[in-house]
Amino acid sequence: MSDKQHIAETLFDELGFRMSFAAEQIVFQGQGDLQSLILFENKRFGRMLMLDGATQVTTADEFIYSEMMSHVPILAHGRCEDVLIIGGGDCLIAEEVLKHRAVRRCVQVEIDKAVLDFAKEYFIDWNRPFFDDKRIDSVIADGMHFVADAKNHGRFDVIIVDSTDPQGPGAVLFSREFYENAKLCLKPGGLMVTQNGVPFFQPDELVGTMSIWRNLFTDPYAYVAAIPTYVGGHMTMGFATSDKELRAVPLSTLEQRFAAAKLSTRYYTPEVHKAAFALPRFIRDLVVKALDRS
Repeated sequence: MSDKQHIAETLFDELGFRMSFAAEQIVFQGQGDLQSLILFENKRFGRMLMLDGATQVTTADEFIYSEMMSHVPILAHGRCEDVLIIGGGDCLIAEEVLKHRAVRRCVQVEIDKAVLDFAKEYFIDWNRPFFDDKRIDSVIADGMHFVADAKNHGRFDVIIVDSTDPQGPGAVLFSREFYENAKLCLKPGGLMVTQNGVPFFQPDELVGTMSIWRNLFTDPYAYVAAIPTYVGGHMTMGFATSDKELRAVPLSTLEQRFAAAKLSTRYYTPEVHKAAFALPRFIRDLVVKALDRS
């Protein structure tokens, strides 16, 4: 029996399911402005960050989530210059966004300054480009209030909502009001992607978002990625736009854009991009039912 401390993930307690990670070392444990934080070292996943008992990021597999949340919308768009990130306090999605040289402005809105300070101190080996890049505008604010004040911030080609699950300060980022205001922040032909949970355990998270989007966007849908940390199989990302061509960009075009961007990736490829929209039936059924406008 190991005598190492185990850190429990409590996100699925209501489902009667809990898992834990052996902590080789507790790096930090405390309270942020709005959330409890714990950072520890795990033998397999590396450095792990949990907020309010839910795993947010690990240095071993963060590249999957970060690449799929950033490169899919930017390369689908094809002419992206202005990006808004809501959340993303670890700055790892922003680090991927900044790999696109055509992006001239990236605004990141994080509600909890303690999370941003924490990321600068403990994840600087991974997110250094964020703090060094002059294209970044880092804003400490409530994402809901930021998008509600769209006229003072300009509009964006791509909005990436890197939220926690719909609990605590992240709950409002799944509301109709937030999505309506976020849409007003998009330029014509723009698109928004969101974190929408693991539908095997969290179907309501995906269904709730799609049910709102069906009356806001011409082409609301979802795509998937397999991320080991987020147990339960496929994780879904919402994909919302009123330009139907963006989800149907040909593989040859994605390959050209990927080559021109000169990206170095570990998960994303143009082929994976296309395949990610081929949803397993049980996920597709959730989406189709939620989008039923009859």
